Amino acid sequence: MDQFVVSARKYRPDTFDMVVGQRSITNTLKNAIRTNHIAQAFLFCGPRGIGKTTCARILAKTINCANITEKIEACNECDSCLSFNQSHSFNVHELDAASNNSIDGIRALVDQVRIPPQVGEYKVYIIDEVHMLSQQAFNAFLKTLEEPPAYAKFILATTEKHKIIPTILSRCQIFDFARISVDDIARQLAYVAKQESVEADPNALHIISQKADGAMRDALSIFDQIHSFTGSKITYQQVIENLNVLDYDYYFRMTELILEGKAADILLLINDILQKGFDGADFITGYGTHLRNLLVCKDPATISLIEASEEIRKKYIEQSAHCPKPFLLECLEVNNKADIEYKASNNKRLLLELSLLQMASLEKKKTVQSP
Repeated sequence: MDQFVVSARKYRPDTFDMVVGQRSITNTLKNAIRTNHIAQAFLFCGPRGIGKTTCARILAKTINCANITEKIEACNECDSCLSFNQSHSFNVHELDAASNNSIDGIRALVDQVRIPPQVGEYKVYIIDEVHMLSQQAFNAFLKTLEEPPAYAKFILATTEKHKIIPTILSRCQIFDFARISVDDIARQLAYVAKQESVEADPNALHIISQKADGAMRDALSIFDQIHSFTGSKITYQQVIENLNVLDYDYYFRMTELILEGKAADILLLINDILQKGFDGADFITGYGTHLRNLLVCKDPATISLIEASEEIRKKYIEQSAHCPKPFLLECLEVNNKADIEYKASNNKRLLLELSLLQMASLEKKKTVQSP
């Protein structure tokens, strides 16, 4: 039986061009290598699972490659690349600052820095979660970071840049990694699904992408979970059931009922949602996003801001045509007020129902008031 390798490891990028959603950063790093303007120290910061450590490893591998390609990528054939790929490179050292945050760990690193590389041009030190270092460890690291040997390069990675002391920040080139967009994650998941011979509904992949909250690693972990649950075919319905996500259709139906002012049907629909185990706070948050998407559809220039598949975007455009702009703004105001008051409310269900009925009365009032 073959050993299973999680997708986050199996499809981890090993070239700059394979990194998802960080094009400006990878281009800057490639240009630095091309022009031989490689800084002594880099700081990669941003949320989890977006490619900080991956880019650090690719950079470390590429600058030591003996035959860098025309596209400024590692050749994967020279001795340096082969030893890196087999995880026994003597030129690349990784330190997890979360578990080695004492001054002793940094002193050992400083002692290593004094030894020049035996093969290749640079010795690269990747320090992950660098914000976890103690104050004493930071101070011990300062001098080496300020005046390292020409062959030493430091790549620091962190999710909490504000915890790093200014004297360290001033000695690094700082790269702020962005959250990966839903569309970029969905495209990568579609590629992974194809490689794994999995038939995946685009709407299902978009739900996974939204649930990942901008983190590619989280998206791949969720994909593995869904793949184990569904087998070789991933459908939208299976994903929302497995991830306990409220179906888009509920929001579209609720908006239709509010526009028609059908109070009884609104109460029955919210009862159906609550009976299925969904929390009222989650519905308010989701419905706020739904109303915002309808408002965004009012201008063709902003339709691209909707993080959903093409099929769902068409449904938003269609429903938006029936929703006046002032009505959507008032509904958003009511929804936002409910969101603020929900946690403190003693009767949460009543607050939710009352908010939806208020929205229904908005359109009804305009119908009654119109001549």
